[in-house]
Amino acid sequence: METYLGEADERVIVIVADGGLNSGTAAQIEEVVQRAVDCGMRGVIVDCSKLDILSSAGLGRLLMLHKRMKQHGGEVRIAGLKGMAVQVIRLAKLDGIFELYPDVSQARLAFRPKPGGA
Repeated sequence: METYLGEADERVIVIVADGGLNSGTAAQIEEVVQRAVDCGMRGVIVDCSKLDILSSAGLGRLLMLHKRMKQHGGEVRIAGLKGMAVQVIRLAKLDGIFELYPDVSQARLAFRPKPGGA
């Protein structure tokens, strides 16, 4: 189980959660995101398409990540959730906090500036 940087551009970083999201792997995500925030990025997509296990510690770390990004004017979006992980997010009512997308491409499109806006 690990997390790793999937891709990044000037505004958005994609982090892949491979296998499980628990306190250890979520800490890896926090470290990568902090570096991204320090570089001015304001969008994070957590790609959960390879995720098998989502622990309560992992959920807690995602919430902390959300709070940190919001303090810096950014957002966290979750893509590719499936199976029990979707049910856990919905039962915990975290789908009201995180925007969920079926895949990374759709999450990335949601970060695009609106026409005529910023």
